[in-house]
Amino acid sequence: MLIVQKYGGTSVGDLERIGNVASRVAKAKKEGHDVVVVVSAMSGETNKLVGYAQHFSETPSAREMDILLSSGERVTSALLAIALSEMGFPALALTGRQAGIYTDDVHTMARIEHIDNTKMKSELAKGKVIVVAGFQGITEDGTVSTLGRGGSDLSAVAVAGALNADLCEIYTDVDGIYTTDPRIEPKAKKIEKISYDEMLEFASLGAKVLQNRSVELAKKLNVNLVTRSSFNDNEGTLITKEENIMEKPIVSGVAVDKNQARITLRGVSDKPGIAAEIFSTLAKNNVNVDMIIQNVGEDSSTNLGFTVPENELEKAKEIMLELNAAAHLEFDSDIAKVSIVGVGMKSHSGVASRAFETLAKENINIEMISTSEIKISMVVAEKYSELAVRALHNAYEMYK
Repeated sequence: MLIVQKYGGTSVGDLERIGNVASRVAKAKKEGHDVVVVVSAMSGETNKLVGYAQHFSETPSAREMDILLSSGERVTSALLAIALSEMGFPALALTGRQAGIYTDDVHTMARIEHIDNTKMKSELAKGKVIVVAGFQGITEDGTVSTLGRGGSDLSAVAVAGALNADLCEIYTDVDGIYTTDPRIEPKAKKIEKISYDEMLEFASLGAKVLQNRSVELAKKLNVNLVTRSSFNDNEGTLITKEENIMEKPIVSGVAVDKNQARITLRGVSDKPGIAAEIFSTLAKNNVNVDMIIQNVGEDSSTNLGFTVPENELEKAKEIMLELNAAAHLEFDSDIAKVSIVGVGMKSHSGVASRAFETLAKENINIEMISTSEIKISMVVAEKYSELAVRALHNAYEMYK
């Protein structure tokens, strides 16, 4: 098998942990696999580099920041290659450029456009372990670029796709995807297999294990993705095509996102174009709107409610006050979004009614609702959010 393994900052946080990673890679080689490793910077290294830049400038050039920040992953890749070679497993460290990862020219948030796999294939054919510095690439004109948040995961998935790897393993400090946060519900179980679409919903709903961009790319390139821990040998969670999952539970998991705030506009003029003006202005100012509810008020007016990330509330407040589109404005940051996710919802009726009945039994008021084919999201008061998670987890018997 050809396996791509990715190790995050905590997994390579110091020299001892890099040594542990080298042992894990060596084990895969002993088992007869070809291995490409993608690494992040050592934990804390990126923040340190940002601090260095800010010593000289509050707004350093994005181009220079890319050159600076990409150095963290290069250090890790070189150290891991040295450790592997010393253990008797010839290894070659490659920068994003040397690995043939070409991106667009949007500095600090570049998108991968294509990968020239010639160098990696050539070195793999010689029996070497390839260690790629994640999070980075090169533009067509030869400038270093970085991929933004979750960039090393993205590098690993893209490399796996370019090499037609059998598996892409994402190693973190947790050992898979759980039916819900085990800190909230101790009965939460690790999910053995989950579809790309379910994982995308979990990622967008606050699950921090994988970034959306990585899962989207894995789905596009048909890469089998496993997320597992670098600190134990437990089996992880396989993220794959829906067709590869034999038994699909009705609900796979419950997610909660406490980073939510609601804005309510009362007495909005009920005429064409008002909603377009409000939401286009928010979009232009990079405010992400999630759930939207509109209902007719009195005297040819309407009431409009929507949610935004809590950390974007102040910006959204300023925009709404400037627009002056409503007679009355309300803001509430003491809310949370609780969601159930599952591909099994497509073929089962009564899933929503059970969720609503479950929260009603706990005297939890649902303030907003949104649905998709495989998701039901409900806004509740933040103080009841963890109770809602436990109640829903129990109602759908996810502990079994």
